Amino acid sequence: MRTPAPAVTRLLRLLLIGSIVVPLAVLAGGGYLAWVSTRERAEADLVRRVAIAEEHALKVLDTHQLVAGRINDLVGNLSDQAILIEEQVLHGQLAQEIKNLPQVQTALVIGRNGHPLVSATVYPVNRNIDLSDRTHFQALREHADPYYVSVIEVGRLDSERHFFLSRRKESEPGSFDGVITVTVSPKYFQDFYGKLVDASPDYTAGLVRIDGADLVLYPMPALGEHRDQNLLNAAAEHAPSGIFRARSAIDGVDRLAAYDKLPNYPAYATVARSWDSIVAEWQHTMLTHLLFGVPATLGLVALSLLALRRTRFEQAAMQEAREATRQRDVAEEALRQSQKMEAIGHLTGGVAHDFNNLLTVVMGNIELAQRQLENWTEGAQDRMHRTLAQAMRGAQRGAMLTQRLLAFSRRQPLSPKPLDLNKLVGGLTEFLRRSLGETVELQTVGAAGLWKVEADPVQLEAALLNLAVNARDAMPNGGKLTIETANVQLDPDYCRRHAEVKPGPYVQIAVTDTGTGMSRQVLDRAFEPFFTTKVAGQGTGLGLSQVFGFVKQSGGHITIYSEVGEGTTVKIYLPRLFAELREEVPVEREVPGAVPGERVLVVEDDEEVRLYIADLLRGLRYQVIEAADATAALAQLERGNGHIDLLLTDVVLPGMNGRRLADEVVARANGIKVLFMTGYSRNAIVRHGRLDPRVEMIQKPFTEAALAARIRDVLDQASGIRNRASVPEAHHTSDT
Repeated sequence: MRTPAPAVTRLLRLLLIGSIVVPLAVLAGGGYLAWVSTRERAEADLVRRVAIAEEHALKVLDTHQLVAGRINDLVGNLSDQAILIEEQVLHGQLAQEIKNLPQVQTALVIGRNGHPLVSATVYPVNRNIDLSDRTHFQALREHADPYYVSVIEVGRLDSERHFFLSRRKESEPGSFDGVITVTVSPKYFQDFYGKLVDASPDYTAGLVRIDGADLVLYPMPALGEHRDQNLLNAAAEHAPSGIFRARSAIDGVDRLAAYDKLPNYPAYATVARSWDSIVAEWQHTMLTHLLFGVPATLGLVALSLLALRRTRFEQAAMQEAREATRQRDVAEEALRQSQKMEAIGHLTGGVAHDFNNLLTVVMGNIELAQRQLENWTEGAQDRMHRTLAQAMRGAQRGAMLTQRLLAFSRRQPLSPKPLDLNKLVGGLTEFLRRSLGETVELQTVGAAGLWKVEADPVQLEAALLNLAVNARDAMPNGGKLTIETANVQLDPDYCRRHAEVKPGPYVQIAVTDTGTGMSRQVLDRAFEPFFTTKVAGQGTGLGLSQVFGFVKQSGGHITIYSEVGEGTTVKIYLPRLFAELREEVPVEREVPGAVPGERVLVVEDDEEVRLYIADLLRGLRYQVIEAADATAALAQLERGNGHIDLLLTDVVLPGMNGRRLADEVVARANGIKVLFMTGYSRNAIVRHGRLDPRVEMIQKPFTEAALAARIRDVLDQASGIRNRASVPEAHHTSDT
């Protein structure tokens, strides 16, 4: 049976179209792959050549730096007058220094006033020449930079073209006694670059200062006033090394260029190739394929493209699976760690609450015992004073321990304020130096234009002190501690790896030491309370725990980077504050005496604590009514036992808590003042680490003086009295 004519026509048309489209498609695909391969080879070749150029430049500049250092050793302790007297001898010594160094053109010592003193190639020097207007001289005189690389200049002693590597002439570190300049001829570099690029007209090579000024440019002479803006733009976008394509502002040629920043020197090595030569290479490759390999490669290219596509698809699928597995593992580990730390936090917070009640009774009764010593004999008083002082110090250490536990468990009430971290770190520097000792060098680096943060300054200073002391202990033989500030932006990718952090702007404080570092096992447990690598009696294991709790409670983030033998860096990230920073002026206040007739309702479920507080207040001439819980307190109000001026209540009570009790009392007795006591807040009067608005609080354990001043402060708010004593910060602003 014959195929209908229309069907045959359609089939032929399809075959015709296929015979045209398929070869064109194959040719286009092969051309694309050939272009990618040509481009990659060109880039690899440029990277290889620029690595050679960089190595050569480093050796030359290192030699210049070494020569300059040796000359400083030779003349650094000599005055200008002594150098002038010994010019002939020093000239010979300088000439000997550079005799076998073809890369060094000359060396020159310039006095403090800018006049030449001795040269390696010119004797005697013309002392009437003034070099104080040279850029390198001015830069080294005004700034204590280690060295300075200048643009191409014509030497005033020998009228030759040089670029200079200069350093300070120093009789002691940090002093300025003149400048030591070691010069190299651009021709030395140009000769090397000619060999590097095989004298090909398609290539250029150069050495460019970090501000874009050409030092050496092959094959054309460098122009000192020219700035390679294309290189600067690429460095700003691609970091210290990379590849970019741009049109030269000197000769207008479109080039592909590779560059690399020289380590420790303000210069780039760069090698470029004209774009036209790369295109010509690709065209030659395509012509070869067309002439000799089209019949044999059409099918192969198609199969290769198919295999390549399949391989990439499978690799992408595998990569997605691996990434999903990794993210799941990270999230699960973060959840496990968070649950573990939260459980420990609940435990430590509860322990701290009970321990603070005990310490309130202990410290209060020690104070009472100290006042009873007045009737004793003088010798007995001295012995008992020493005994009680030791007991008080032990109780105070216990109070500090509970404050650290509360800090880790994130139950401490903070008093955050807008802060300039540069100012805070600067004010803490001298104290840190005394704490670190003479064997540890302290350096602080404050970022310009640093954003403001909102944090509790007392707790932040305590956190930095903890980190500094840890760093000191990690450097038993001395070392260097660096505290740096910076503005950072935490991106979503970073926050996906650290689920507790939100993306956005943060201010970073980095504390870096050169100590012994930490192993992976120690890093995993570094923030756990009571975990320490120190021997028994030398640490509680609560320092990093306290820092961790404070940072988390402040809405921040903390990480540790450490390697054994390489030191440790602790980075604290605090959220940026967008509000305007205002300076607060402290006001001096005095404590007025108690007003007769004032009545205080004391509500405390711990009987020993309640009895101690009641006795203390009666000793201060207050009328006291006691209650063990909220029900008893409300019953006292119902009985109408006279006017009550102040409700002094614990926050954590059985049944109705202290905050709800205060609301009930204020509703029933208008005008009554409320002062909360707490050893553990549990969010009753604290939200997100901050006291609720218009809430007055005193932290357990407290002393008699602290409680008296705090009560007076609260009561005087009703009568408009503002000249009153401030309560010690450790008892009403934070737990640490």
